[in-house]
Amino acid sequence: MKAITVLLCDDHTAVREGLRLLLESAEGIKVVGEVENGRRAVEETNRLSPDVVVLDLSMPILNGIEAARQITKNAISPKILILSAYSDDQHIQEAIEAGAAGYLTKGDSADVLLQAIREIANGDAFFSRPVGGRLLERRREIHLNSSPLETRVFTLTFREREILRLIAEGFASKQIAGSLSLSIKTIEKHRGNLMEKLKIRSIARLTSYAVSNGFMTSNPRLMPVNQGKHALGI
Repeated sequence: MKAITVLLCDDHTAVREGLRLLLESAEGIKVVGEVENGRRAVEETNRLSPDVVVLDLSMPILNGIEAARQITKNAISPKILILSAYSDDQHIQEAIEAGAAGYLTKGDSADVLLQAIREIANGDAFFSRPVGGRLLERRREIHLNSSPLETRVFTLTFREREILRLIAEGFASKQIAGSLSLSIKTIEKHRGNLMEKLKIRSIARLTSYAVSNGFMTSNPRLMPVNQGKHALGI
């Protein structure tokens, strides 16, 4: 199986070195480069074409949000995983709108980081517990301040709403297919239809839309139950 290629983007050398050591010790992941500012993040992404860009938000010259926007302008772009000290609504929302497929805080465990990289490389979205909590809280606020008609999209079929909910709960296409006794190809077709109807281009934004518009029926599977004993500490 081809290794997942990763570009590390953080303005702190010690953080990049720690992340490199962690990722290079993991099976199936290869670090292909590291940069210290947002402008170089865009340049090296274009040059190296990594599968995943691990991106800090607070960087010089070009911040992480703007770097993510420029990276996702390309027709074929890598998956962006935000790794930040921030977990507030504004930073999370801006990151998702910029095209991030995942968002972790620097207090999350090494196990969570590795899972996030693998899942978003596979085409899924991934949000850690603090970030997922903020998304759910935002959803509740919207629900309390909106009428039922404003929190539903009636153009979606029952099956599409069901699949949208499962995507938002963090399940991969293979898991959804098994749960609904459908083929993976059918799930992917439904996912494409959802994106077309809602005019949404990424799984991360689809997840944010589902959370914000009341499609969740239970707490989402935003991260594994076993988070690992050690936080990243970066």
